[in-house]
Amino acid sequence: MDYIHIEGAGKPVSRLIKGTDYFKHDTYEKASANLNAFLEIGGTTVDTAHIYCGGESEVVLGQYMQEHNNRDSIVILTKGAHHDQNGPRVNAQDIRSDLLTSLERLQTDFIELYALHRDDESVPVGVILEALNEHREAGRIGALGASNWTWQRLQEANDYAAAHGLVGFTFSSPNLSLAKANEPFWAGCVSADQQTLDWHEQTRLPLLSWSSQARGFFTGRFTPEVRDNADLVRVFYSDGNWERLRRAGELAQQKDTTTIQIALAYVLNQPFPTCALIGAQNREELLSCDEGAGIVLTRDEVEWLDLRQD
Repeated sequence: MDYIHIEGAGKPVSRLIKGTDYFKHDTYEKASANLNAFLEIGGTTVDTAHIYCGGESEVVLGQYMQEHNNRDSIVILTKGAHHDQNGPRVNAQDIRSDLLTSLERLQTDFIELYALHRDDESVPVGVILEALNEHREAGRIGALGASNWTWQRLQEANDYAAAHGLVGFTFSSPNLSLAKANEPFWAGCVSADQQTLDWHEQTRLPLLSWSSQARGFFTGRFTPEVRDNADLVRVFYSDGNWERLRRAGELAQQKDTTTIQIALAYVLNQPFPTCALIGAQNREELLSCDEGAGIVLTRDEVEWLDLRQD
């Protein structure tokens, strides 16, 4: 397992990040076994959120860490300030409420990687950064991050932080995958486009990609004729993505690996620090991801997969 450094985290961040959006009380044994297997291959970082499974995801992770007495071995990435039925919640009061609830559920007093789950562009970046810095100074959170923020807002925020003696964002977590999204998965979601990738290369800000394997698009289960997954059709079905799938399959044959492992390698071979959030739910899927993470692609191969080279 390889690792990256994220300013403020205090621990090495594994390049594979274990997803927990299926962690519930009635699946605790499965969750526990998956986490054990993840740690065995050198994984450190686990992704959760205030809203996942109605809060059960954080509770189950907290229970696991207490029962296994391994809190020090785990880097927690959790997220707050997601909108609700009443609208956006990116404000000091809701950030505080979500963060304190997350700490209680996780049975910890510190979160290494804390991200805002959504943005609200009507709120000035200064107000948001002041709130996050207050919690950082109180010792509740380490690295400040943003999930589903545009690169323009990230730049604005970090410019403000630099001008006002504050700590800015040290990681971002949009969707990045070899398959390019036609439209957002859900309201307020952001997928990395070429401008975003260019900005990350320029700034070297680490990118932690959700849906890094495009929700199974590269598994071989899908063709233009198979349209039983409405969300996948809506988000990923396009001529460009079918060509990316074809090229990933061709490169997989050359490298004696699988198409979905090439898709994962695409995310992890960007010219700036990246991690991939993975949804592996059993040992076989986890080992496949671990193998994919070890594939080295040249920059020319990455650009060819991405249709930037013929």
